Amino acid sequence: MTRKRLGFFTRLLDDAPAKERYRLATEQIRHAERYGFDSAWIAQHHFHEHEGGLPSPLVFLAHVAAHTTRIRLGTAIITLPLENPLRVAEDAAVLDLLADGRLEVGFGSGGTPTSFLPFGLTINERAATFADNLHLIQSAWRGDSLTHPDNHLYPPAPGLTERVWIATFSVEGAVRAAQQGHGLMLSRTQPRPADNLSLTLDQIQNPIIDAYLDALPSGVAPRILASRTAFVADSDAYALKVAEPGLTRQAQQHVAAGHALTGDTVTDYSRQFDAHIGAPQTVLASLAKDSVLARVTDISFQVHSVEPSHQDTLRSIELIAEQIAPHLL
Repeated sequence: MTRKRLGFFTRLLDDAPAKERYRLATEQIRHAERYGFDSAWIAQHHFHEHEGGLPSPLVFLAHVAAHTTRIRLGTAIITLPLENPLRVAEDAAVLDLLADGRLEVGFGSGGTPTSFLPFGLTINERAATFADNLHLIQSAWRGDSLTHPDNHLYPPAPGLTERVWIATFSVEGAVRAAQQGHGLMLSRTQPRPADNLSLTLDQIQNPIIDAYLDALPSGVAPRILASRTAFVADSDAYALKVAEPGLTRQAQQHVAAGHALTGDTVTDYSRQFDAHIGAPQTVLASLAKDSVLARVTDISFQVHSVEPSHQDTLRSIELIAEQIAPHLL
């Protein structure tokens, strides 16, 4: 069996001004590269700095590309309905050249309703706009003529059509991704239905994987990335102490959004938010219960919503590489 690829993911949420967030995230990605991680993934968020700290992922990855040599660089995700698709195609083509072909491009339709409004859209238009924009981007990367016979993407980037990933919460989204030969991106957690709060994440995501594999064209290799929250420290006690403030904030936001929770301890929260927290053996035992991980080609680990310090994040990266990955990949 092919070895799974190990990824590091960040939403650039360090408790610092934007410039410092970017410096710290760059250092974290370089640290992941030094410790053998195969990929680094960054998120895009507009306006809401407490959800994510980066509106311009391709600009940031161009900076990271100049400070790394091997690690693959991915977007997880670009909110495609809010973009000019030809400009995304062009910027990605230039970045991929600068990064020596290391770019992976993840797209999603977005989830924060108010973020659509300044772009002249409503969230109800996201599905149709996403499909139109994705079609145009792929057409440009394939080298098709663009409106006029003289117009073709420059620089050409045909290889990027093979490195598209689609984020989805649904079986229907997985089928669409598979039918086009794209990679499937699965989230670190998903809300449970109100009538079944005990549903596990793998019970939700395994049917999505099933649908993706069933719809994948013959001869196309599956690409399935599972993002997971994992904060690993040298002891369980320290990990839980660090995790408590961030997970408590997430619980408060979760309830304010109308979702239900049971219990009020950090252990209760970590279970319901699918966060794997503790010393290496504790985290390994927790991850072993997640049957999705045996079925994916890529696993990316993030510390959100634990929100540890920069130094604790670096230590978590080290422990994942040294004591988690050898048993998981």
